[in-house]
Amino acid sequence: MSVTRRQILARGGTVGAGIAFAGSVEQLFAGSPAAAAVGGSAGYGPLVPDPAGILDLPRGFRYKILSREGEPLRSGEGPVPGNADGMAAFPGGPGRVRLVRNHENRPDAEHRVPAVEGLTYDPEGKGGCTALEVSADGRVRGERVAIAGTAVNCAGGPTPWNTWLTCEETEDKAGTNGYTEDHGFIFEVDPARPERSGAVPLTAMGRFQHEAVAIDPRDGVVYETEDAFDKPFGLFYRFLPERPRGGFGSLRAGGRLEALRVPGVADLSAVREPGTRFERVQWVPVPDPLARQTPIRFQDFGSGGITHGQKLEGCYWGGDRVYFVCSFARESEGSQADHFGQVWSYEPRSRRLTLVIVFGPGTDTGKPGESPDNIALAPQGGLMVCEDGDGAQHVFGVTRDRKVYPMARNRQNTGTQEKPSWGEFAGVTFSPNGRTMFVNVYDPGTTFAVTGPWHR
Repeated sequence: MSVTRRQILARGGTVGAGIAFAGSVEQLFAGSPAAAAVGGSAGYGPLVPDPAGILDLPRGFRYKILSREGEPLRSGEGPVPGNADGMAAFPGGPGRVRLVRNHENRPDAEHRVPAVEGLTYDPEGKGGCTALEVSADGRVRGERVAIAGTAVNCAGGPTPWNTWLTCEETEDKAGTNGYTEDHGFIFEVDPARPERSGAVPLTAMGRFQHEAVAIDPRDGVVYETEDAFDKPFGLFYRFLPERPRGGFGSLRAGGRLEALRVPGVADLSAVREPGTRFERVQWVPVPDPLARQTPIRFQDFGSGGITHGQKLEGCYWGGDRVYFVCSFARESEGSQADHFGQVWSYEPRSRRLTLVIVFGPGTDTGKPGESPDNIALAPQGGLMVCEDGDGAQHVFGVTRDRKVYPMARNRQNTGTQEKPSWGEFAGVTFSPNGRTMFVNVYDPGTTFAVTGPWHR
């Protein structure tokens, strides 16, 4: 068993809040409306143990369970699917919020996304999305299948026209694992009218192990991360649509898929110094976006090669640039250097790529919890980060002045008393008015709404 990041930090006595960061943390809050207010004492105080043993929160905050795996969907279409992952919140009329929730179901999933006529891509695919409508008083007024028959729906991203792009994190083709269709695509989901979605794969956006997407609201260019654990590692892509910012369905018109090339850098893990900049980086056309014979990351990109990165995951737009995350890199698995995470920014107008933050080893830096995953900009200022690692699982907050504080802890033990286990958090997002934080626990699949004195 490999030594975890938590074990390494524990030896140095640095586990927990107050961890120092290397790099320009302030950059990460670009576009956050309340970013300037962040600072001073961090957080909302210690977590208060939940008598029900479900979710610990700071004093004054409360949670409501909106949905639980295995319970009936309010639409009557079947049980609530499991493996709740990426999620986004959209306006749903006066006081209402529409949530779209991914289900990262593989072929062995116990609770699949029910196959619904007109919304199912592959009857043998068990993943997909469900849509919830939450009223101003926090009650679930609707819950239904939004897309079905997809596979391993991990993350994605919202569009400027209030739809959700759900991403398949798999490259399985028809005939593999019982599938009847090729997988590894992005699908667009309309939270207001799921029947419009039609389970149509956006094939021009590439077939690979998708993780997350972010859209430049100025020109409609879509940025995509590829979460490939094994060599050759994933790529960072941009998709130039034929109909930029065209609204729902416009991405079906096609476009051009390109991959990032940083001249002289074959592996992003080799870059170690925060603030390192690469000017005028290149974008190279993908030879075969559908990966008919060869996965994209294996394809021939010419004499200049292409730039890879292990575990490319989170992706979001802030200010005038896109941010993307390398969750970790390990030399033992083929990376050029070890790190516990990198955050990169790319500025489209100048074609400048910057390493914003590096998290150890070899430095005196850390990051909140173990293996931070999903990230959301909090309307009150700062970031909310979902933990995905060993041991206890938290949602952590991070302030501009590098302070880390616990926001929630999952208390649902899926193991035993002797060997407890807690499911990761995922899909953290905020209501349009900033008054409610929605977040999922992956296992058992549970969706929470958290309210309280966010202004504090």
